[in-house]
Amino acid sequence: MVRLWVMFFLLGMSPGFYVPALTNILTERGFDGFWVQWAWLAGPVAALLSPVSVGALADNRFDAEKLFGWIGLLSAALLAAAFRVLEVGGEPWWFIGLMFGSSLVAAPMWSLFSTIAMTHLSAGEREFPLVRLGGTLGWMAAGFLTSMVLNADASPNAGYAAAITRFAGGLFALTLPVTPPIGSSKSLRTLLGFDAFRLLRERDHAVFFATTALLSMPLVAFYMWTPAHLREAGDPHASATMAMGQVSEIAAMLLMVALLGRFRVKTLLLVALGLSAVRYGLFAWSGATGIKLGLWVGVALHGLCYTLYFITAQLFLDRRVPAAMRSQAQGLLSLFSNGAGSLLGTILVRVLHDEVVVADRGGWEVFWILLGGMIALLTLGFALAYRGSGTTGSSVTSR
Repeated sequence: MVRLWVMFFLLGMSPGFYVPALTNILTERGFDGFWVQWAWLAGPVAALLSPVSVGALADNRFDAEKLFGWIGLLSAALLAAAFRVLEVGGEPWWFIGLMFGSSLVAAPMWSLFSTIAMTHLSAGEREFPLVRLGGTLGWMAAGFLTSMVLNADASPNAGYAAAITRFAGGLFALTLPVTPPIGSSKSLRTLLGFDAFRLLRERDHAVFFATTALLSMPLVAFYMWTPAHLREAGDPHASATMAMGQVSEIAAMLLMVALLGRFRVKTLLLVALGLSAVRYGLFAWSGATGIKLGLWVGVALHGLCYTLYFITAQLFLDRRVPAAMRSQAQGLLSLFSNGAGSLLGTILVRVLHDEVVVADRGGWEVFWILLGGMIALLTLGFALAYRGSGTTGSSVTSR
């Protein structure tokens, strides 16, 4: 558990350095909304292409920990090169291209390592939230280091720190226990990950993945524009403030063991969706009043929202799908959340931001109200459509 925890810590620390600061880094160098959008699109486009196929390779062909380690090393090199382009004032398209390359390689890392961890944990439902907590603490540590030590809230140094951390994580991963493939299929369809889409034939799976994609659309705004709102509201340490979301995530991780044993999965997911709408309501209040408290409380709620939805989802899939498809199922979750949902969300949220905030047609108040309203409608739809009837003998999946 200690080694898995350390790996999650490094895995969370890497994006924690640059993701909260990315918008401010780009705007500091004169990048307008067009380039900010393309920088944020790199991850979602990559998540459409690689997580499921890499998961299929881990399920059928290669030791998962070695595959994970090597993609970590390669993505670290590409990430460092991308921020070097920013530092020397290179062409924006070079930065976007290198970010896309890094994201394409790194996109399967979270889903793949979640499968590795759950494979080696004897009691996944009790132990996985505690091990996954390492990623939360890594993200928090990176946020505070970015703001308080590196002073890199708007500097490419945040990207360099991320690349170094990811490279160290790749090396460390190569020392982890062997996680051999369980499947043995050599068909091209299987190796490309197409078999994972068979999961959508079941009603609850289809509702769950559709909800995940739709939730991920307004969720993009949290990462993409909250730092800008904080900065505009007068917060000089936006990256450190964004790390407050991980405080509630720590509490939620520690509570997950008890929550999964006492509440239905549907209940946990509905609570997460409802809190997500409340969070944007608080942001809207800050936008209307200029009081930073709503932003701070809303950021703090983020960790609870994220954990209750996505960690519950990972455990749900790990227990519900056949063992030979677990990496692919986690990759499919990444495809719908980090891929399809985030891709559409990045485009739509940027258009909404330009129309409402930049053009001053309602400002931040209307921006967050519209996004919060979307989540509220999604919560109602999920409550009506999801049945929670599947059973495989696990407390997670039988609820």
